[in-house]
Amino acid sequence: MGELRIVFLGTPDFAAASLKKLVENNVNVVAVITAPDKPKGRGKKLGMSAVKEYALEAGLPVLQPTNLKSLEFLETLKGYNADLQIVVAFRMLPAAVWDMPPMGTFNLHASLLPQYRGAAPINWAIINGETETGVTTFFLKHEIDTGEIIFQEREAIKPEDNVGDLYQRLMEKGADLVVKTVRAIEAEDYPQIPQNTDQQLKSAPKIFKEDCKIDWEQPSETIRNFIRGLAPYPAAWSMLHGKVLKIYEATKANQGTNKPIGGFYSDGKNYIRVNTKDGTLNVLDLQLEGKKRMNVQDFLRGYSFND
Repeated sequence: MGELRIVFLGTPDFAAASLKKLVENNVNVVAVITAPDKPKGRGKKLGMSAVKEYALEAGLPVLQPTNLKSLEFLETLKGYNADLQIVVAFRMLPAAVWDMPPMGTFNLHASLLPQYRGAAPINWAIINGETETGVTTFFLKHEIDTGEIIFQEREAIKPEDNVGDLYQRLMEKGADLVVKTVRAIEAEDYPQIPQNTDQQLKSAPKIFKEDCKIDWEQPSETIRNFIRGLAPYPAAWSMLHGKVLKIYEATKANQGTNKPIGGFYSDGKNYIRVNTKDGTLNVLDLQLEGKKRMNVQDFLRGYSFND
């Protein structure tokens, strides 16, 4: 290892895990490209990405272009003479960037492509009630998430998993797969498998706040999957007494009620329940607008619940 000159592109902790694994395995990362620093927290102080934080710790050169098509950036990138580029959780690249290195640019995607192409594959796999997903490395080409597959690794989705749980496991599995892919490319012994699109494809578009509103007219299991597929971020929500209530966990209740669908009810001490199309859900973990996230018992200690 260490012979190929590699440029790494990524931003969040999901990408930082792959970068760290590459460095630990003595891969020759010659430069790192990440997002510009952004205001964070209440003080709105500029904060660096997880990838930048690790790159600086590792003593790697960091580029933070605002325009990936600018001649200045492209000339700087060209100066690193990369043989290969790796992309993990970064924005869309122009062809002038991904087509630059002679051995190409590969991407790590958190699904079993061609399923769940798009920005939010982990969320949508859980929302849709899948029992299995995985990670894929593939070569970039013009159409997003469509290039030839190099390797895939499968990962079971447990019934209790939320996005945070699955994210952590796929982050680690993906980091290992990135190293495996680099080693195979360096050895010039790797597959390039066209994506099989002769099947019904499920997409993974970006999720916006309005997409996260709970439809209580759906079946209980559909709603439960929706909630865990959005937890802990961006979080499924409903309205309670005129305020936004984020719900992070809910389970099916054994007891039904004659309350209307979508109506919240509680004993004021132990539970909050909501009727669905075919049953009742217990709300276990929640956050009311303006309050901290807490479990239902702690919430009810400080909240006057009126049916």
